[in-house]
Amino acid sequence: MKHIRITLAITAAIIITAASCASCKSTKKTADEAMTDSAALVGPEFNADSAFNFVAMQCSFGPRTMNSKAHDRCEEWIAKQFEKYGMKVERQRADLKGYDGTTLKSCNIIARYNPDAAKRIVICSHWDSRPWADNDLDKNNWHKPVMGANDGASGVGVMLELARLLQNDSTLSLGIDFVCFDAEDWGTPEWADKASDSDSWALGAQYWATHLPEGYQPAYGILLDMVGGQNAKFYQEGISKTYAQDVVNKVWGAAHSIGYADYFPMTDGTMVNDDHVPLNEKAGIPTIDIIPYYPDCAQSTFGPTWHTVYDDMEHIDINTLKAVGQVMVQVIYTETGEQ
Repeated sequence: MKHIRITLAITAAIIITAASCASCKSTKKTADEAMTDSAALVGPEFNADSAFNFVAMQCSFGPRTMNSKAHDRCEEWIAKQFEKYGMKVERQRADLKGYDGTTLKSCNIIARYNPDAAKRIVICSHWDSRPWADNDLDKNNWHKPVMGANDGASGVGVMLELARLLQNDSTLSLGIDFVCFDAEDWGTPEWADKASDSDSWALGAQYWATHLPEGYQPAYGILLDMVGGQNAKFYQEGISKTYAQDVVNKVWGAAHSIGYADYFPMTDGTMVNDDHVPLNEKAGIPTIDIIPYYPDCAQSTFGPTWHTVYDDMEHIDINTLKAVGQVMVQVIYTETGEQ
């Protein structure tokens, strides 16, 4: 993914966000900032080495581009891993149309922890990779596929490690739905002979958000996107703040309480078109996006490897995986099962 996005539903927030983005150093503090390092770590230790291996295993299949053998093999592996950790797994298949009319054989992988729990949250990421490295500095790479170690595999790697940690836990009354969205990264390429269409992105998430079981209403959602990059910092994304400010406060407060303030600054980022948009706008699930922002990166504010052939395992930082994973553990283990 991703592109900066503006919709009518968030017009009122544009002026505020634009002002904050005008200067990379402008910040917006919240009361949670005062909580830095004040709370004890709860829950198990997140094993970043294990998460790293999960990322590497996905990449071992090759780029998980739509309709490819690597995509099919990785789908099978992800589903079996969640099943191995005791999750109830569903594969939501659909034929979706790409920006160019290509039929995309899509499969959202849904893994449920504690499926009978009344209160549920959604933790999600996309698992496909981009077919075109259209942001690469070398034009000769623009039609080459992206490995997607960070943009795709990192979020799934964190979710799989969370599932592994939860497999034998009987203390939580909370239910968690891990959702791996497909067909996220078939959005209009920069070299296409047509204008970019925001609806060409996040196709799997759009489908999931409009095909929910009757009565399904999780308390909130957290999207993990590009959570393994080097020198990553996770600013507070604008659409997340518009639809789910309480969840933003919860996650960034948790990060500051356990010593990860450097990774989660109390600073506004941009508005990003990502999988959380249909969850908020179509499903009515307040959902945030944990996504990096590089305000000083000339190549892309999503970082130097975004949509390039260099989005590979050599550019995954185990410390970033650790920070995001441990924050997610903190959020999960400070929740209760009460609606």
